[in-house]
Order: sequence, then C-alpha cells, then structure tokens
Amino acid sequence: MAGVARTVRTQAVGLGPLSVHPAHQRRGVGLALVHTVLGAADALGEPLVVLLGSPDYYGRFGFRRSTEHGITPPDPAWGEYFQVRPLAAHDPALRGTFVYSEPFDRV
Repeated sequence: MAGVARTVRTQAVGLGPLSVHPAHQRRGVGLALVHTVLGAADALGEPLVVLLGSPDYYGRFGFRRSTEHGITPPDPAWGEYFQVRPLAAHDPALRGTFVYSEPFDRV
C-alpha cells in the first residue's frame, strides 16, 4: 500500500509496474489486469489508484494526470505520466503528495 500525505495520511493503491510479455500482448491481458485491480480496489473501499505510465494507454481506464485531482507526484519530473484514477470512495478533499510505501523508497 502507498498513500497520499496530507494532515492525516490516507492509504491508496499504487499500481505498477505493469508489463505483459510481448508474445502475449494485444490479447487483452493488460486490459484484464487493470480492470481486475480497479474492481478489487473499488470493492475494498480504496479511494483511488495511482500509477506511473503512459497517458495514452491508461487514459482509457479513466486515469488522469494526478495534479488534476490535487495529488502531487513524489518526483515532479514525472509530470503527465503520474496518474490517478478516483474510485467510488474517493473524497475530492483528498489532496497532497503521494508517498510510496517504504519498500519502494529503498535505494
């Protein structure tokens, strides 16, 4: 789990990296993986899913640039590639800097 830092830290789902072996691409595997994660996160009451990836690919799933939702990426250079997909439990007041869980921050 990862989270969005604000006055009170709120957990959120960080998706990625996501990859499908080239021999299995264009068969709907990536589509199924993303839909499964979104459905499970929504069912579990998560507020949003964040990821670092192609806006062209993930835009079809409703992901938008994180700053459109008031979420700042950990690295501002990620720009349009750091994206957010709000879910049913999303509260628009949830704003701040996204912080990956400690294992993802190790150098």
